[in-house]
Amino acid sequence: MDRRKNVLLISADQWGGNYLGCAGNSEILTPSLDALARSGIRYTNAISTTPVCIPARRELMLGVEARLHGDRNFNEELPMPEDLPTLAQVFSDNGYQTFAVGKLHVFPQRDRIGFDDVILNEEGRHKPGMQQDDYERFLLHNGYGGLEMAHAMCNNNYFTRPFHLPEEMHPTNWATRQMCETILRRDPTRPAFWYLSYIGPHPPLVPPEDYLNMYDDVELEAPRCGDWAKDETKLPYAYRYAKNVYPEITKRTSDIARKAYYAACTYIDHQLRLVIGTLREQGLLENTIILFVSDHGDMLGNHNLYMKNVMYEDSIKVPFILSPPAGSDMPCGVVDDRLVELRDVMPTLLKMAGVEVPSTVTGESLTEPSHREYVYGELYDNNRATRMIRTKTAKLIYYPVGNVFQLFDLQKDPGEMHDVSADPDYAPLLCDLKKKLAAELYGPDLNFLQNGEFVGLPAVEYDYIGSLHDPAMLFKGRDMLLQRGIR
Repeated sequence: MDRRKNVLLISADQWGGNYLGCAGNSEILTPSLDALARSGIRYTNAISTTPVCIPARRELMLGVEARLHGDRNFNEELPMPEDLPTLAQVFSDNGYQTFAVGKLHVFPQRDRIGFDDVILNEEGRHKPGMQQDDYERFLLHNGYGGLEMAHAMCNNNYFTRPFHLPEEMHPTNWATRQMCETILRRDPTRPAFWYLSYIGPHPPLVPPEDYLNMYDDVELEAPRCGDWAKDETKLPYAYRYAKNVYPEITKRTSDIARKAYYAACTYIDHQLRLVIGTLREQGLLENTIILFVSDHGDMLGNHNLYMKNVMYEDSIKVPFILSPPAGSDMPCGVVDDRLVELRDVMPTLLKMAGVEVPSTVTGESLTEPSHREYVYGELYDNNRATRMIRTKTAKLIYYPVGNVFQLFDLQKDPGEMHDVSADPDYAPLLCDLKKKLAAELYGPDLNFLQNGEFVGLPAVEYDYIGSLHDPAMLFKGRDMLLQRGIR
């Protein structure tokens, strides 16, 4: 019998690193992940360097940053690069059975990217070559065909209602049961790499009613708003675009959104127990490496913003909980504050499984000491372009349009309430982080510099009405943030 380690990689979509009980959040219920963290390793500085779905997932599956995988713009029809092996392909090439359940967000959508099989849920997103994913086919076979989005909530909005179909039709429940079935149907003579990719807590926010009810009586704090965010007319185009995607945030709308988001998280957390239980009852748990992570976070109303697409902490920080198998020499029950990126997932899991890491991978294995001084973040090439340098204790955000910098002292101000870029006491730090940023720029970004100094690009005045007619913009107003219908 092959005794090599099994690997279970669990990914959530848009679950921020601060939204865990074990991270000190007293509002949310995450008992299962808290238990994994207590018996494993929780990395508190895990960063999504391109905090939007597709680029982040390419980094996760390829072990390289955006500069190498080719997307910092959310390109929905960009195939995976042929010269970079995926995590699934490497496991497959080394004799593993490899299966994925849930969201891949690749193109073509039925590209298995090296997995033996993929049971797919693309949230009703149909690109050329696919009319139905496997979750839609499941609903069809159970008498609910075309009703996936009949709850009338939106994939990009923050109002909520309970799920409209029986609980066993819920995408979280479906993904969990599909993964349990996959584990039960494994080939017992070979090790396995399983990838369970939930589509939540990304909207639509439609958890089962029981889970919404758990948060009925919870008093939530109001969203944070930094002093720098109180007058948006002084802020750069990228911030104003992100803010104006949604109406003005009030305490009531924030509470509704946050409770529904928390309920979606708790539902995933509880469902994970069934996967862990299936591994245990099959005698596989002690020989299985488990990693829980997310592609990016969610601002959830903080600094007057929702969703991701920005470089503030709630958008870029992700949960990263590693549970080594029995007998591992990695320390367990610890919190590790090293800087971690999604490209570190691939070398970490391969090393722990005893599989050689391809030379193409640029991420660091967490089995080794870290030598990373900072992470570099990059997103978009248009007027929303944003770049970032983040160390353990400080962050520089750069908006090339308008040549705007923000500097945050994360040690004293983890909530990013005060922009200290104009504070003379921080001038040496600002200078140092600017040098680091300049060293990371490449391609057209080099035009942000002139004679070694940042000059950026001309400022662009934000015009909400004008943005609705801009073909480069994803949302067009009347489309209700890409609302889906009955099919």
